[in-house]
Amino acid sequence: MNESARALLVHAAHPDAPDSVLFARLIGARVESGDLLLLGLDAAALSRLIGRHFPGAKIDRPPVAMLWSAQWPFVRDLRGLLMWHDRTATRHRQDALCLAAIISAASLRPDHLWRDLGLAGRDDVTDMLGRHYPDLVARNVANLRWKKFLAQEVAHARGEAPTCAPGCPGCEDYAFCYPDNR
Repeated sequence: MNESARALLVHAAHPDAPDSVLFARLIGARVESGDLLLLGLDAAALSRLIGRHFPGAKIDRPPVAMLWSAQWPFVRDLRGLLMWHDRTATRHRQDALCLAAIISAASLRPDHLWRDLGLAGRDDVTDMLGRHYPDLVARNVANLRWKKFLAQEVAHARGEAPTCAPGCPGCEDYAFCYPDNR
């Protein structure tokens, strides 16, 4: 866990709660990288998220507004898919919306999902997805990498042929995940 995440947890209302730790790590990673905009949350949503989990914590230079991208339909559809499957959404709807936005925005970046989220490894993504989206996790019977699996789920929900997530072509392992697209 990085220093920014630890600093947020000092203010945590429930420092041992899995989602407080998760959000501290996700936000902390973007603070460390100097680009909170990559969280996929605008300043108001980030402020509310911090207020719910880390009352009294301050973030320097919050994101202004999301930049338009030709990939927003994918982001919208992935966010909707995640919300449809989120087991916690009825109790913690605002947190569920934030998490879905963060995961969806990370899918635009050209690396493994765990790195794009600022997590330590694939197991962290599996734990996060398993806690919030257990039905989706259970459907990953081929043990696909998470970004690839989520992109395929979006394509299936749209009634389209499976394709890669927008960020996949820039990844070092693109040829491994999509050998037919070389």
